[in-house]
Amino acid sequence: MRIAFIGQKGMPSQNGGVETYVNNLAINLASLGQEVLVYNRYDYLPQPLKEFKDIKIINKFYVKGKNLAGISHAFFACLDVIFRPVDIIHFQGIGPSLLLWLPKLLKPRVKIIATLHSFDYYNDKWSRPAKMMLRLGERQMCRYADEIIVLTPSMQNYIKEKYGRETNLIPNGVNLCEEKGNDSLLAWGLTGDNYILSVSRIIKLKGLQYLIAAFKNLKTDKKLVITGVGEYLKELKKMAESDKRIIFTGNQTGRILNQLYANAYLFVQSSEMEGLSTSLLEAMAHKTPCLVSDIEANLNALGDTGFSFISKNIDDLQNKLQYLLDNQGELEAKRQESFNRVRYNFSWPIITQKVLEVYHKLIN
Repeated sequence: MRIAFIGQKGMPSQNGGVETYVNNLAINLASLGQEVLVYNRYDYLPQPLKEFKDIKIINKFYVKGKNLAGISHAFFACLDVIFRPVDIIHFQGIGPSLLLWLPKLLKPRVKIIATLHSFDYYNDKWSRPAKMMLRLGERQMCRYADEIIVLTPSMQNYIKEKYGRETNLIPNGVNLCEEKGNDSLLAWGLTGDNYILSVSRIIKLKGLQYLIAAFKNLKTDKKLVITGVGEYLKELKKMAESDKRIIFTGNQTGRILNQLYANAYLFVQSSEMEGLSTSLLEAMAHKTPCLVSDIEANLNALGDTGFSFISKNIDDLQNKLQYLLDNQGELEAKRQESFNRVRYNFSWPIITQKVLEVYHKLIN
């Protein structure tokens, strides 16, 4: 089977939930003998690749700019893919799905699948016209896609109620990891269990402003490590400048990121809204205890294998953090439970087989 991915910035992934999703799904599909091609933005990597782990990489032009980058890259990818012998075109997210009709019209025999990752129009970084286009992309996805994949039950219910569409509930996947080293952390003065970790894109919806405010009032020698990049970084650094325990590491990948997860005392996911958080699943896969905001997506992922606080409530977050700092035994009981939950529900081999079943259903 020949599968094309459209809508991601590129692979191998540098950051971002969509890129991580495509990166792992594409690699696992290729390992099962599928022919996979992925569209990269031409400057996504310092040195553009034409192939990565048996996956064909196609580098395409895009118009730089917050509101035009994603849709312009998807447009040029759509124009390219109609001339390629593919069986499945898999769109990522509601933004690129605004153009889903184009290959549907010009390459009608090819099956179109779209994954709904999140409701991006709630992100304040988008202008009002951009938010309107994102909502239109959602409608286009639900009208023209042959099959839709959603990550959470709440997404599935939303699409059913608003558009009357049945969808395939297949969550994000994660790779199990038991990293033991900590040598990469010495540059920040970090050692095992001496810090609390948050990993995400640095945008307002991730709720890091609540985490910083709560942490500043804690009685602890542990540090708060915030890993990621984004447009809200300057404001967060200003909030944190009076507390030397708060460390910003920038974007990290590979072994360094694995060591950050594996050696953390606690992982905190403080977001106001999520699709299904890859960083939360990664923490669980590293046997790191987790404290999350009580939004539905976080609770669906974590189940009863961790801890939660009232979303956007700084006082509740502070109280939960202080309690878990003072009662380490509460955390130890959750390490294996959350790891097992990931192993049996969210591991990439399981997720890949479920996606492949959707592909085969369409082709057959």
